[in-house]
Amino acid sequence: MLSRYACKDKEAIRFQKEKKDPYRTPFFRDIDRIIYSLSYTRYAFKTQVFSFNENDHITERMVHVQLVSKIARTIGRNLKLNEDLIEAAALGHDLGHVPFGHVGERILNQISLENNEGYFNHNIESVRVLMKLEQNGKGRNLTLQVLDAIMCHNGELPLNEYRPVKKTKEEFLSEYYTSYKDKELIKNLKPMTLEGCVVRVSDIIAYIGKDIEDAIRLGRIKKEELPKNITKLIGENNSSIVNTFVTDIIKNSKGKPYIKMSKPLFKALVDLKEFNTEHIYKKANSKKDIQQYEKMFQTLFHQYQKDIETNNQQSEINTQFLKGMSKEYLENTTTNRKVIDFLAGMTDDYMQKCYTNKMK
Repeated sequence: MLSRYACKDKEAIRFQKEKKDPYRTPFFRDIDRIIYSLSYTRYAFKTQVFSFNENDHITERMVHVQLVSKIARTIGRNLKLNEDLIEAAALGHDLGHVPFGHVGERILNQISLENNEGYFNHNIESVRVLMKLEQNGKGRNLTLQVLDAIMCHNGELPLNEYRPVKKTKEEFLSEYYTSYKDKELIKNLKPMTLEGCVVRVSDIIAYIGKDIEDAIRLGRIKKEELPKNITKLIGENNSSIVNTFVTDIIKNSKGKPYIKMSKPLFKALVDLKEFNTEHIYKKANSKKDIQQYEKMFQTLFHQYQKDIETNNQQSEINTQFLKGMSKEYLENTTTNRKVIDFLAGMTDDYMQKCYTNKMK
């Protein structure tokens, strides 16, 4: 039933051997391991674009990953690709996202660089969460294909065509570890499966129109402000935008060893993303908000450094994170990295709560 370009279940590779499940395929099993993880539960309280708004209808990270999954599975089903692999990667792709969305990610990246821990990227942290943090530092032993799709999902960099690049375990690990040192590598990561390519293009389709609807709902922009040359081609609401891009991708990718959209639609996507950047993303947080987030990250980072060094067993980093972690994690992880892992895993509300308690 699957396309000859699809990743077959028999091709699934795990880093640690385990018994075959009698009822679940390898990628289907990965879905379960992701949705039952603690980091998946925290999606519900993490910012997508707008933090601390008073509208319950604004998208949080949990909704975003479900939208990516739905869009990607729609494309995958019509191209006869492996939907289980697609769903696992889509649901797990943002597990490493930090509090306050991409603003928080930029702040934590600066902290990481200042403390000799290399570049911080949420897609790499998502892989780290699943390989090294979940289950008290033992990891979830997901398949190589799912981990690779998560690592290479970068929806901030739209491409007209997505072609998979075959990889071994060693090549995947080389890309993963090099990403901490090479700033440019993250921009050039390519998934090893066509399913991973679908997840990557679905990420941007899932947020591009939804962010516009959220911005309109919050009064940040008006529908009339949307560029007419773009909306006449793809529509002016999220439903139309998603349907237009999905239909175009299916038509241009069916029976092909790559994922592609037409030139007019790709240009519309790039132009719409530029519009969103200027009118939504750059204005989603005030200068005062960003300064406050920076203060919260910096204060907690230095406090938790001190708490680990002084063995403060009353600190959250010990009671909520390091307690019960594997001996391997505790002995082979630097103090700075432990703090970064803890901060990255926080929800918005929890970080604010911890900061408020520290300031009392």
